[in-house]
Amino acid sequence: MTASAPEARPAGPRPRPMGRRERKKMRTREALIDAAFELFSAKGFDATTVEEIADAVDVSSRTFFRYFASKEDVALTFQEELMHGVLDAFAARPADEPVMTALRRAVVSVCHTCEAGGLGFDPGRFTCLLQLTNESGTLMAGSLEHTQKKMELITRAVARRMNVDPAADLRPHVVASTIGCGFQAAVEAMHSADLGYTSLAEAADDAFAILENGVNFASAPADGTADGPADTGGGAAVGADGGVKDDVKARKNAGVKVTAAGRG
Repeated sequence: MTASAPEARPAGPRPRPMGRRERKKMRTREALIDAAFELFSAKGFDATTVEEIADAVDVSSRTFFRYFASKEDVALTFQEELMHGVLDAFAARPADEPVMTALRRAVVSVCHTCEAGGLGFDPGRFTCLLQLTNESGTLMAGSLEHTQKKMELITRAVARRMNVDPAADLRPHVVASTIGCGFQAAVEAMHSADLGYTSLAEAADDAFAILENGVNFASAPADGTADGPADTGGGAAVGADGGVKDDVKARKNAGVKVTAAGRG
């Protein structure tokens, strides 16, 4: 039997092993996150207090604040990994892929991964976070604020793909701003019984497809009747019955813009 080749290791010094103090701090941090999500699931985000989270781990509120600035900070812990995952996936997309297509496919790929338990996400906790974000205006505001703080990183990533200077070109800023509204729309759509989405990845795919196609939809006539979709130079339009989800799927099936290269 031929011996297998040794696993390749990255060049450079090996990371220093964590000491006992660092391991203890890591365990405390993870325990606070676990306790917080158990309480969030049982009581809801707004009804849970920092004191209750700290008591569940048998530490003081002062200790809690050594790890997190607020309970919003605990709930949104994974948004940091999510955003970095999207940026990494965006950078890995083919260089000739249009910028909004690349962004949509990066977002959908990372959502699929998170819902399947990748990137260190627990699927149940990820689902809980989405539910909490949809139910709590405070947490939704915190999520959007977190995204806003990452806007410079996102803008630079978009500008690199476009090979433009973001200091002199507005377009990367506009594209970057779609991440926040796209995610918010996807989370709300996922929890809408009328729209019928079963996963964040599915809702995000359609939300970002609408942004990718363009949002210069036809206005309703003054008499309130529904005309057919507008065509103003390639922008997506909602069908006469207002069925956004059906319209997106129809456009994908027809190969309009977003599906010229298929789902990625």
